[in-house]
Amino acid sequence: MPKHFVLDTNVLLHNADSISSFADNTVVLPMSVIEELDRFKSHSDELGRNARRVIRQLDRLREKGRLAEGVPLETGGMVKIYPEKGQVTDPGLDLAVADNRILAVAYTLLQQGHKVIFVSKDINARLKADALGLEVMDFEKQKVNIDELYSGQRELTLAGRLIDQLYQDGSLTLEGLGLHPNEFLFLVDEADQKHSALARAATPDSVARLRFQEERIWNIRPRSKEQRMAFELLLDPEVKLVTMVGQAGTGKTLLALAAGLEGVLGSNSYDRLLVSRPIIPLGKDLGYMPGDKDEKLSHWMQPVFDNLVYLMRDGHQDQQEPESLRLKVDRLLRDHTVEMEALTYIRGRSISRQFVIVDEAQNLTPHEIKTIVSRAGEGTKMVLTGDPYQIDNPYLDSSSNGLTYAVERLKMLPLHGHITLKRSERSDLAAAAADYL
Repeated sequence: MPKHFVLDTNVLLHNADSISSFADNTVVLPMSVIEELDRFKSHSDELGRNARRVIRQLDRLREKGRLAEGVPLETGGMVKIYPEKGQVTDPGLDLAVADNRILAVAYTLLQQGHKVIFVSKDINARLKADALGLEVMDFEKQKVNIDELYSGQRELTLAGRLIDQLYQDGSLTLEGLGLHPNEFLFLVDEADQKHSALARAATPDSVARLRFQEERIWNIRPRSKEQRMAFELLLDPEVKLVTMVGQAGTGKTLLALAAGLEGVLGSNSYDRLLVSRPIIPLGKDLGYMPGDKDEKLSHWMQPVFDNLVYLMRDGHQDQQEPESLRLKVDRLLRDHTVEMEALTYIRGRSISRQFVIVDEAQNLTPHEIKTIVSRAGEGTKMVLTGDPYQIDNPYLDSSSNGLTYAVERLKMLPLHGHITLKRSERSDLAAAAADYL
């Protein structure tokens, strides 16, 4: 029996192409969904853009037939708009609420004998649908299994002589590994756990010693093997996109900024360090803020500013006044050597010869990540950092955000490298909070 997929509004706002994602089945859009799209279409954010795209798609389909009766899709399926007034069976919900009217459409189709599946990214809506006896699902396209997310590294126990061979020859062949490009291997001697080595994939079945052996990058040194792996990717100009995932305090932003400063001020590989992050607050929003763009942005970029101040220390912390460190950072910003930009202003740009860091990327949709990465011009390197378990965007979760989607989709490309940072290095207190709270 052909299936009827009743879509909630949030599915269309999450992915404007979701209408054509259900093969040869019927996609049903209740009238309340069209009304909600109309409210979102004037927004200037990603939700507004998706609402407008969906509305334009439906208008093109309208020219091919009557949407109330159903219009064929190229996938072999059909899309139809369901007029609710006088046509829905009351499932016992308050129909003054738009979400309940959408559920009523799904419930009515079920009562008519159709095989109905209600699709929503709203957990509460899925719970209510399940209580009504409806089959429910989240929108699975562009989702990854967070429990099986590619970590960028493996651990392998083997004979000690092979580790010695790696140190001696600089490379080692290990048949049958099937390594991804830029994947790391932590080799451990089966007879002596302290005899170990870090290696990086050269081919699917061979590894090589790490190329960058610097002990200190812009006044910081790696404190774990994962941070050492991160520096290997961040310093390699051949790796154009680096993704770093880890909980709070693992050093994602600090490592990226250190590598960026080294590339801009040390090796002169890039003209500018560009740092950006989504403007999504933790907790209740502060609302309107006075001042120009830079003054408004400074509040959201304070975590980045704090890390820059830390990196500007020269190792003699007791002899440096906080004011002098801030002056150094202010000079970098004033000279546009370091630039902080809201993601709102990145759309439409072509960014060449810049080291770009997008912090808190877990709060971006897959489409937003695609938009940002596609801004990269010649000589540009991009770094995406974030914690998939710390999401403030109500339409995303650990499996559907753009950061984890990019990790899985790009892991086969030589120009991409990924590492998962596991241990908090900020402080003992931060590590305890991450592990126990």
